[in-house]
Parts: sequence; structure tokens; C-alpha cells
Amino acid sequence: MVRPRPAEFEKKKVVAENRRARFEYFLEEFFEAGIALTGTEVKSLRFGEGSIAESYAEVKGEQVWLVNSNVPEFSHGNRFNHEPKRPRKLLLHQREIDKMRNAVAREGMTLIPLSIYFNGRGRAKVELALAKGKKLHDKRETEKARDWKREQGRLLRERG
Repeated sequence: MVRPRPAEFEKKKVVAENRRARFEYFLEEFFEAGIALTGTEVKSLRFGEGSIAESYAEVKGEQVWLVNSNVPEFSHGNRFNHEPKRPRKLLLHQREIDKMRNAVAREGMTLIPLSIYFNGRGRAKVELALAKGKKLHDKRETEKARDWKREQGRLLRERG
């Protein structure tokens, strides 16, 4: 019997977050992917180091790779320390990879990592989103809507 998936991904400890992604892109569909890491990369992430601000994911053949993410070298690592900006393989089901490949090829979408986190079982995961880029006028609309929501909250609090 298939175990039902939770509506939202179980995030116990968020290590890195791409906060600009929601401002820069329209996020369509979300995926949770495992990430293939070496020992010192896991240690470095557990200490809360890492960045995905300028990173993206791409489909190459039958695999998905996280490109340009930065996991700094582990401070207590020895000569077997990892390379900080190496491409990292993402672990997904084949039908998810096919869906991503088709969306990127046909619809001109981009794969954006939103966060790296550890789930309840202690596994490092990446939250990916299929996204379309926003134009300048779309960004202004988003900013306007956010400001109006903030103003609404203020007005409601004042009238109590």
C-alpha cells in the first residue's frame, strides 16, 4: 500500500533558503529531492553553512544536477575535504525527472532550488520549484500587493 505524502514537506532544520526566488519567479510546481553529498558536505550543512542564492538545477540526460550551490569546506576536514561549488546530483523519481525535462524544454521554465533542509529522519533534502521568470511590471505588482497587505494589517490593528 502506498504511504500518503504530506501536503507540505517536513522541514526539521532549514540550512539554506533562496528568499529572492519568490520575488523573481512565478512558482508553479514543487518537488522534494534528495541530494547526494560526501561526508564533509553533510557535516558542513549540519553546522548551518551553505548557500543556494545563485544556484539552479538542470536536467542532463536522465539525471538532475544542482549547479552553483555553495557548501563551504568543513573546518575540521582533512585532505579528503570536498570542493565547495561542485555540481551535486539530485535524487528524484524518473517520472518527476521526465516532468521537469518536458516543462523546461517546452514551456521555457526553470528549475529553482528554494531551500536545503534536513527532514525528520535526518536526511538532507532540496525543495525544487518549476518556475517562470517575472517581468519588471510583475515584480512591481507583487511589491504593491505586499505593501497593501501590510497596510491592511495596520488599519485592522488600529481599529481593533
